[in-house]
Amino acid sequence: MPQSAIPPSRHAPIRQDWLDRRREEILEPGLPIVDPHHHLWDRPGNRYLFEDLLEDIGSGHNVVATCFEECREMYRADGPQELKSLGETEFVNGIAAMSASGKYGPARCIAGIIGNVDLRIGSRAEGVLEQHITLSGGRFKGIRNGATWHADPSLEIYCSGAPQGLYRDSNFREGFAGLASLGLSFDAWLFHTQLADVADLARTFPQATIVLNHVGGPLAIGPYAGKREEGFAEWRTGIRDVASFPNTYVKLGGLGMKLTGFTFFENDEPPSSQDLEKAWRPYIETCISAFGPQRSMFESNFPVDKGMCSYPVMWNAFKRITAGCSADEKKALYGSTAAKAYRLAL
Repeated sequence: MPQSAIPPSRHAPIRQDWLDRRREEILEPGLPIVDPHHHLWDRPGNRYLFEDLLEDIGSGHNVVATCFEECREMYRADGPQELKSLGETEFVNGIAAMSASGKYGPARCIAGIIGNVDLRIGSRAEGVLEQHITLSGGRFKGIRNGATWHADPSLEIYCSGAPQGLYRDSNFREGFAGLASLGLSFDAWLFHTQLADVADLARTFPQATIVLNHVGGPLAIGPYAGKREEGFAEWRTGIRDVASFPNTYVKLGGLGMKLTGFTFFENDEPPSSQDLEKAWRPYIETCISAFGPQRSMFESNFPVDKGMCSYPVMWNAFKRITAGCSADEKKALYGSTAAKAYRLAL
C-alpha cells in the first residue's frame, strides 16, 4: 500500500496540546537508550520530520541513538518500481548525515536504516539491496516487508495490502535468501493470528536475523473486540513459538496503536506512565520472559504511538515495567540488544 493510500483513521491523531497536559519527572534519566524504531514522514496533517524527532528524543530521557523504520516515504517518482524505495533511503540518510555532524546534539539519529525492498522480486532483490547499502554509506541494516492480513473486513484499514501468507510465498523466500546472504536483518510486521508464518520463516532460514515488530501485533479489536483474554492467550502461544528460534528478536512497543484495543486517546486527559504500565505490562513481560533481555528491545514507534502518549511518558512506563530488572538486563533491553540485532557501531 503506497503511503498516499494509508487511511488517516488507522492511527490516533496527534494532539500536542492534549499531550502537554501530562508532565512527569523523568525516571532513571541517565539510562542510555537506543530507540530502534521510529518513522519520519510528511503527510497531510501529519508531519514528523527531523526537528520533531529531535524535540521528542530531547525531552528528558538519555536517547543516544535511533534507527529509522521504513514507512514508504519519499519514494522516487520515476524509474523502475523496484528501485523507487531507494528514494526513502536517500531521504533519511541525508538526515542521518546531519545528525552525525554533531551540530544537532550528541544523539546519533538514524544510526541504522531499516528500509524496504519487495522481496517478491526474487533473485533480483539482492542487487537492489546492495544499491541501498551503497547509497546509505553502510547505514542500511535491513528491511521490513509488512504482512498484516486478516479476512475480517473490519480490519482492512490496518492491513498492509500484502496477500495472505506473504512470508511463505516462494518468490518472497527467494528474495529473502538474498537478504540473508548479505547479512541484513528482516523486520516482520503482522498480526498475532499470523505468527506461525514468522516461526516458519525463522525455521527455514536459521542464519537470518528476524526482528518481530510491535510485540507481535496482538489484536483486541474487530473479531477480538471484548475478547482480550482470548486474544492474549492466542498471542502468547504464538510469541513463545517465535521465541523458540534463537535467530529471532522482538521489539517491545507499538502498544499505542488502535489495533491493540487500548483507548487512552479517547480520554479527556492523556495517560500517565502508571496507566500505561498497568495496560502494557502483561504483553511486555510475556515477551521478555519468552525471548530474554538479550533478544528484546524497547521501541517508541513514533509518531504512530504519539497519538496515545508523549515520548517521555512512554519511556517512563517502560522503565516502571523494568524496575525490577538488573543493570545488565536494562542495558540489553534499552540499547545493546538493538545494537547487536542491527549491527550498530555506537
